[in-house]
Amino acid sequence: QVQLVESGGGLVQAGGSLRLSCAASGSIFGINAMGWYRQGPGRQRELVAAITSGGTTKYADSVKGRLTISRDNAKNTVYLQMNSLKPEDTGVYYCSAQSGAVRGWYEYDYWGQGTQVTVSS
Repeated sequence: QVQLVESGGGLVQAGGSLRLSCAASGSIFGINAMGWYRQGPGRQRELVAAITSGGTTKYADSVKGRLTISRDNAKNTVYLQMNSLKPEDTGVYYCSAQSGAVRGWYEYDYWGQGTQVTVSS
């Protein structure tokens, strides 16, 4: 089992920045890709960014150039630096981890509890 704990959410004005962190613990040796999903009000959960254990990244088109995912394998932590935030970035952000066989960008086995990000206009 893998436990994921997010932190760093909050309320910020449009144009501001936040940095989310996700610390992994437990059976972490089998983790390959990690990702950040978000679920906005009345919207489906969507992949925002993901990163492999080797550092290859993927971003949703809506966040390219504004959000940056990074990973510190020594600390078992993944980060999401969010700059130039917009009201449409509002939502609950979930950290996710893929364990075992590599299965692309969209299949994850473990989820955090989520952290709220609210961007005011």
